[in-house]
Amino acid sequence: MISSCIALISVILFAIFMLFDMSSAAYAICILLSCGYIVMASTFATYAGKEAETAKYVGIAFAVIYGVFVMLVYYAQITTLLQNDLTEQAAQLLDYQKFGLFFNYDLFGYGMLSISTFFIGLTISPKNKEDKILKVLLLVHGIFSIVCLIPVLGIFNAGMTGGDLIGIAVLEVWCLYFIPVCFLSYRYFNRKSN
Repeated sequence: MISSCIALISVILFAIFMLFDMSSAAYAICILLSCGYIVMASTFATYAGKEAETAKYVGIAFAVIYGVFVMLVYYAQITTLLQNDLTEQAAQLLDYQKFGLFFNYDLFGYGMLSISTFFIGLTISPKNKEDKILKVLLLVHGIFSIVCLIPVLGIFNAGMTGGDLIGIAVLEVWCLYFIPVCFLSYRYFNRKSN
């Protein structure tokens, strides 16, 4: 239950920080979110039945991959990028907001989160309406992994008009989607623990 609270609070704070252009705070909270989600995925796995053995391990594996990529990206944003005077070429690679290498790593990480939620969704055997909604939200969230292919298509680039606003809008929509996932996860864990 604690992990779902951490994830929920992190998502809400991330949404707020993005709206008010508080990049450093948003980056830091994403590190906390990834830790909370890894524990959340592991907790779902604890409650998975024998029929979901493979799904639970795959869900945890992809959660860890997500965590590694997201922590790498946002730690670099907070430390290397903000605390150093980088050359333009180095900033192009490291600055998440320039749609370079670390932007692609971040998208890849969130794609791994999506795949993780899909497999975690497969571990839920719904007992009531809330469980069914949670399962559907997790499974549908898995579709987001397709967005990971966007960098391959070359759609995002540093000179893209309105790229920042589009990025913020997409992230805010994601937050609105993921908040119920965290809330229903808390309720699910609470029922399971009782």
